[in-house]
Amino acid sequence: MELRQLRSFAALAEEQHFGRAAARLHIAQPALSQQIKQLERELGVALVDRTTRRVELTEAGRRFADHARAVLTSADRASSDMALVASGHAGRVSAGFIGTSTYDLLPLAAREVRSALPEVQLDLHGELLSPALVAGLLDGTYDLVVLRPDGVDRRGVEVRTLRREPLVAVLPDRHPLAGRPSIDLARLADEPFVMHFSGHRSSMHEHVLAACAAAGFRPTSVMEVGETATLVVFVAAGLGVALVPEPVRSLALGGVSYVALDGAPTVDLGLATRAGERSPAVRRVAEIVARTAELRGSASRPTRH
Repeated sequence: MELRQLRSFAALAEEQHFGRAAARLHIAQPALSQQIKQLERELGVALVDRTTRRVELTEAGRRFADHARAVLTSADRASSDMALVASGHAGRVSAGFIGTSTYDLLPLAAREVRSALPEVQLDLHGELLSPALVAGLLDGTYDLVVLRPDGVDRRGVEVRTLRREPLVAVLPDRHPLAGRPSIDLARLADEPFVMHFSGHRSSMHEHVLAACAAAGFRPTSVMEVGETATLVVFVAAGLGVALVPEPVRSLALGGVSYVALDGAPTVDLGLATRAGERSPAVRRVAEIVARTAELRGSASRPTRH
């Protein structure tokens, strides 16, 4: 049984006339008649009663017409779905985000993907660290990841820089420097710091140490945490101060004040995929994430007069 036969029978069932059905199918009438006879032999039942004027479906023919229409509808749907997959408009994409991009970029990019690619199933994972994201990318857990690109082993991955983000200080809202438009980082030299994990588990740890070194000091009291949200909560609890990328401001937790730094150092935000990624859906989602990051970065930059 072939789809060609089912389409021929479905047309005949609707037209109930060999001539009209053959014209609709753009084939000769004898060829149509031969297809129907072959289908009847394969099924072992008569599907039509032939008369000189018209064709009438037998009971078996009426029942088989329902099956034929269902099969043809399913086949057409499968063909359309494969066309969507081939063009990147359908499929499944797993995306991982570092903690700081979880708060501003993840929700914006997710909305853009849902709007532009409604047939793409997007699996989102946030509050992750760059080393874990790279490992997940290579083992297939994630299809694309947003991370800090510096220090990433680029074997097997392709990385592009999305934007540069200035560091800001996070202070308890009762801190003497809270609420100021900006401060010199050196004024925090004697403060206890809350930082991301050390030991190459988080690239932000090294960024903060480098920024402090450039300001002429090294934090002497450090508490380490894994998630950015936890870091901000600990600052709100008065356990120390912290440095975070500017987008963390969008994490609206009470009890803290975000203060700009004079001559603020910056950290890069990057997007990584597996080298030679072939999935059209992954490539389309990656472009949307990149475009959203660029627009979000432009919108957050202060206007200079």
